[in-house]
Amino acid sequence: MQMSHFMQLLGANHPWNLIIFMAIPMLMIETIAVTEFHLIFNRKTSGTVKLINKFCSIFFGFYFTGISIYLMFNAVIPVTLTGGWLGWVDAAAVIINVTGMLFTLPLALLELGLIYKKKSADQKLKVHFMLVSGFLIIGHVAMVLGMVDPGVMNPMPMNDNMDMKMDMEM
Repeated sequence: MQMSHFMQLLGANHPWNLIIFMAIPMLMIETIAVTEFHLIFNRKTSGTVKLINKFCSIFFGFYFTGISIYLMFNAVIPVTLTGGWLGWVDAAAVIINVTGMLFTLPLALLELGLIYKKKSADQKLKVHFMLVSGFLIIGHVAMVLGMVDPGVMNPMPMNDNMDMKMDMEM
């Protein structure tokens, strides 16, 4: 079994990479999602839950953007330049994960009032919800692809000298 670059990253420098690249992002996005549901279902626009949601959205937006930039320069670009990808599923896992910043950075900017300034509170809530949902989808797709053995998704190289006998015993 071969490990993807995604899993190698999480396994290296144990437990710190797991905490930095997986635990903190999952804790933040799940906190944002749960508080988001509370705010939507209860039509809340202020209070403790709103403050938690806002803080986590801003923190996570910049945190994950930083992680994505770090991974671009320390994983995606070097592995691409050296041809080190272990197949399409390996590349997809890391690249899809990095694209998560396309959802997280706008999330922080929205909470800071730097984008969608003229939108109503309901319109901002919809955009916020779409950004959170988009990141959850992207993050989970990347996670699933990252857990796949890259060798399973690539055709096996054929060796002409390979003896292809079948063992009939069970």
